[in-house]
Amino acid sequence: MGSDPSLRQLLTLVIGSVGLGYMLYGKKQAHAVALGCGVLLVVIPFGFSHLPALTAVALLLMVLPFLLHRFLV
Repeated sequence: MGSDPSLRQLLTLVIGSVGLGYMLYGKKQAHAVALGCGVLLVVIPFGFSHLPALTAVALLLMVLPFLLHRFLV
């Protein structure tokens, strides 16, 4: 069973959009973790061909700033 190209494009668009939001927030608020996660969210769709792995890594990067802020600050 192959992956659907339109699903991959949709996931890439959504993940990249969230990454752009994180980058803008991180730059404006001088929040390095959010900025770094945003950059990674924009870049990682190009490195993964397996959709479940891409989704898992993207979700981890989306939650990481919240977890670090909650447990370290």
